Amino acid sequence: MGGSLINQALVRLYFDVREGVRDPVAAWAKLTANSEVYRRARGGRRVPLDDDTAAELAAAAIVHTAAEHGADQVAALATSPLAELVGGLGGAVLTEQSSAPAQMLGPRYPGPATEHWARAAYVLLWGENNRTVRAPGTPWVIAGRYKGQKVVAIGPHPTRLSDETLVVRPGGDGALAMAVGHVLLKEFYLDRPAFAEHAMEWTDLPFLVRLRERGGALVPGGLLGPVADRLSLYGADGAQGTEVLLPRFDDGPGVLHRGVPAVRDGEQLVTTVFDLLLAVYGVGRPGLPGRWPSGYDDRAEPYTPGWQEAHTGVAASRTVKIARELGVTAEKTHGRCMVVPGWLDTPHADTAYRAMLALLVLTGCRDGWAQPSAGTDIPLVPYLCLHACGEDPAEVGALSWALGDGLFEDRTSRSVLLEAVRDGLPMAPPPRVLALSRWIYPLPPEVDLLIGPDERCDLAPPDARLIADAVAKLTTAPVEPGGADAEPGERRMRLLIDHAWMHEYGEALPVYRPPGAGIPLKPTQLVRMP
Repeated sequence: MGGSLINQALVRLYFDVREGVRDPVAAWAKLTANSEVYRRARGGRRVPLDDDTAAELAAAAIVHTAAEHGADQVAALATSPLAELVGGLGGAVLTEQSSAPAQMLGPRYPGPATEHWARAAYVLLWGENNRTVRAPGTPWVIAGRYKGQKVVAIGPHPTRLSDETLVVRPGGDGALAMAVGHVLLKEFYLDRPAFAEHAMEWTDLPFLVRLRERGGALVPGGLLGPVADRLSLYGADGAQGTEVLLPRFDDGPGVLHRGVPAVRDGEQLVTTVFDLLLAVYGVGRPGLPGRWPSGYDDRAEPYTPGWQEAHTGVAASRTVKIARELGVTAEKTHGRCMVVPGWLDTPHADTAYRAMLALLVLTGCRDGWAQPSAGTDIPLVPYLCLHACGEDPAEVGALSWALGDGLFEDRTSRSVLLEAVRDGLPMAPPPRVLALSRWIYPLPPEVDLLIGPDERCDLAPPDARLIADAVAKLTTAPVEPGGADAEPGERRMRLLIDHAWMHEYGEALPVYRPPGAGIPLKPTQLVRMP
């Protein structure tokens, strides 16, 4: 007997069926025809089983399920040892992390390996988990400091790993990131075009955006096909200052009145993503209509360093200092700056992540988001879709901005998630085989085999390589952990997420939402760009 443990009811049924059927896959097919027998015993007594037999049983379940019900019915949490195998077979790799990196950096963004952290010249340890001294990435952070790397920790508690610490009130991370972006746009784009060449080639900043009427005014609409030959239409022939309404959440439901340069493209009035971004961040230019901050110390207009001070507790002068250090270092090192995100366990955390990611996009730090990945090309999908937020009665439409179109009025998280699955958003349907790295709750009752270390799981798996070898023996299809190579396609980093749900919530561009009562899962967290 080996180290694997298995549900007693399951192993008895498997051996009974296996004696009369030589093929493990056929045995599993026969067993699952009446799987309610051991489903009712889930969480009961587990008994030891040798690793080879345990691997055979798990492989038979995976192969049969993929062949009979589709590979997407096999799922694994990204932190499970079986994530690479499941991803290589075309299954669903689930994550509890924000979808923001996939939205802004591309769905196949791999992220830097931890050993590459030491090569960065400037690192922002951003989030609650980064104060843990013995975190897995700690040795690489220490190694980088020996090479002269500057480490700045941002979070609600001080840390011993950093050269400098910004103690931020919980939920204020997004406000700080927006203020840093304000300084970057002002000093590294308008005052001098330090990153203009990068932005033209590698971002969506020069893309044209149509302006549409809403509520008797103009609001940003969708992207157009053409790309402008310049970042801004300011000063272009035929350009006129046009007031647009933008979402504001820091002072209750409201709007910002800002101006952008716009030109006519046929029947449509258009501007660029860059011009809209300047309007959102409050970086004004002479002659444009609207209300603009008077300077960095303006506390009334978002998103200035002075404004963020009231939300975060970080002095405006320190915010300006961090922004300048990030911009200058990125310029001199050609993008060798990095954000190591922690867990932001607050409502609207994905919005804060997008504000943080915008800093990397603006400064050309293409490999600067050090979020662990599953090591697979399979898109990571939120595991919450497994149970569709239970029966949470909260209205999703309450999160829309003041000029939203009402797409989700009187809708619940559950109804929106089910609609998303029906419409084909890349989310995992309820799986029949699920590999966990730890227990999650609630669990979909349709699962035939639950693989994980917890005592309520059906099977504590042996080494993942044993299961991969067993799968290879039971199937004619090649097993390629890590997934197939994908075409590079469009590699531009995005600052505008052009999706109807993003526009509905006023989050198509970086924005700040304060902490407070929220909904467990927003539709915008599920949006994935092709």
